[in-house]
This record gives sequence, C-alpha cells and structure tokens, in this order.
Amino acid sequence: MSTTTVETSAAAGERDSAAVPPRRVRRRGEQSPTGRLVSHGILIVASLIAFFPVAWLIYLSLGPDKDDYLHPGGIWSKMSFSNYSFVLQHTEFFDWLKSSLIVSLGTTVIGVLIAATTGYAVSRMRFPGYRKFMWVLLVTQMFPVAVLMVPMYQILSDLQLIDSYLGLILVYCTTAVPYCAWLLKGYFDTIPFEIDEAGRVDGLTPFGTFARLILPLAKPGLAVAAFYSFLTAFGEVAFASTFMLSDTKYTFAVGLQTFVSEHDAQRNLMAATAVLIAIPVSAFFYLVQKNLVTGLTAGGTKG
Repeated sequence: MSTTTVETSAAAGERDSAAVPPRRVRRRGEQSPTGRLVSHGILIVASLIAFFPVAWLIYLSLGPDKDDYLHPGGIWSKMSFSNYSFVLQHTEFFDWLKSSLIVSLGTTVIGVLIAATTGYAVSRMRFPGYRKFMWVLLVTQMFPVAVLMVPMYQILSDLQLIDSYLGLILVYCTTAVPYCAWLLKGYFDTIPFEIDEAGRVDGLTPFGTFARLILPLAKPGLAVAAFYSFLTAFGEVAFASTFMLSDTKYTFAVGLQTFVSEHDAQRNLMAATAVLIAIPVSAFFYLVQKNLVTGLTAGGTKG
C-alpha cells in the first residue's frame, strides 16, 4: 500500500513538472523588458532632441519672408521653396560649393596622407625623440586661433598663398594632422607587428608594407580621420574669412555671413543655404559610415 502511494505521488509530481514550463533564466548583461523599454524611451527622446534643431531649420527655410523667424507660426500657411530657388539662381552658391569641396577634399587627402605616415612611423619605428614628437603635435592644438592668425597670415603672405586654395588647405592641415596622427597611431598599434615582418620576408620595402598590407587593414581608422579632416575644413570660418579675399573663393561657412550685415539680416536665405550645405556633408558621411564606429573604438584598445 505504501509503495503504491509513493509511486502515485511520484507520477503526479512528474505530471505537474511537465505541465509547468521551465522558467527562463536571464543571461548576464541581458536587460529585463522594463529596462529595454526605459532604454528605448531614453534613446527616442534623445533622438528627437538631436533632430529638433535640424527640423526647425528646415521649417524656417520654407518661410518666404526674412522676418518669418520672428513669427514661425505663420510659416505653415505660406511655406514655399522660393528661398531655395533664390539661393541657387541669384547667389554665388555654386562658387561656394566648388571652393568648399576643393578645400575640404584637399585637406582630407593631404591631411590623412601625412597623418597616416606619421602615425605608422611612430607606431612601428623607434627613432630618437619619437615620443616627444607626438607630444609636440598635441601641444600645437593648445594655441587659440587668435594667436595663430597673424603668424600664419605672414607666412602665407611670404609664400604668396593668400587668397589661394592651397594656402587654406595647408592651414587646415595644421589642425587636422596632429589629431589624426594620434588617432591613426592608436589604430596602427592594434594591427599585429607580425604583418610587417611577413611583408619584409616577402621582399616588400617598409613603404610597400605600409601601402599594400597595413593601409587596407586600417580602413576604419582612415575613415574616421578622413571624416574629421573633411568636417574641419568644411565648417571652419575664422581662417577662411581671413585668408580668402575673393567673393568667388568663399567657402560655405564664409558665404553664409553675406546674408547678415549691419543693417539687414536675410535669415530665410541663410536657413535655406544651411540646409543645402548639409547635403555634401551627409553624402560624405554616407560613404564612410560603415567604418566610423569601428575606427572610433578600435584605436583606444591599445596605447
């Protein structure tokens, strides 16, 4: 009798355990549903905050009158694209576009080339004073623009590079190269040194190893350096407004200032031009976006 009772109880227990599904164990680092909801909510709010200035700028650019920014509520009933057509047809917009692309792409190519060779040399070669050299590059970033303006103007004047694209490109390289050299040096440190040794075994010169083996592996770091150099040249105002004297050689950042004077402010045209300016930057970002996250994080894993 007792044996039958025990067997019956065991069978009942097995049926109960089979009827109740096993409890899901949360993995380490996995958020709970409430945590995921909160994090997604925070990200959505942050995205809306970040997008609001852009949306507001686009909205103001659709107001046909220069004083519509004072009464934004009235733009909705009379919005039009007249500001865009005026900017494209009656301003030097395409001259500004040409100048901005020449200066920005020139700074990107020259700056990344110099920074890549510098970062690779410091990462792989141990020459006297290589550490001090990198610190000197870092110190150059501590001087404000107002201090550098006069000596740079004097140097460019002696070289007859005032009001020239090359002069402005070289000025921007003084800002882009030090940061990009540090960035790429950190990225090259993450590439195994055995790859360089394998290149030398195959008969490659140091530059051949750098160009054929290292650079293809460093595409994410190069993408970040290129994006930083492009933005540095594309949005800078102080140097461009000082060293470029011809109206047709103004960059976008300087051209925007022509809409605001002491006695007049055409903010509707400025807003429309600002929206158009964002198109080249967005296109460049689209080209390098795949490598940006990897390049931003990989350089900090090894010093």
